[in-house]
Amino acid sequence: MKGPAAYFPAIEKKYGRPVAEWKELICAAMPAKHMELVNLLKNEHGMGHGHANALVAHTLAEGAKQ
Repeated sequence: MKGPAAYFPAIEKKYGRPVAEWKELICAAMPAKHMELVNLLKNEHGMGHGHANALVAHTLAEGAKQ
C-alpha cells in the first residue's frame, strides 16, 4: 500500500471509523474544493492535516465529482 491509502489503517485506528465512512462524508460535502474538504475534516472532526489530506486526495482521485 502506498500513497494516501498508506494512512488508512492509522486513520481507522485513531478516529474509530472505517475509511468508507470518511469517504461518504467527503462525497456528501461535494461540490467543494480540496482544501475546503480537508478543513471540514480538521475543524468538524478533529482530524490531523495529513490524515485529512490523504482521505480527500484518495476520494477525489477515485472520481468523486468536484
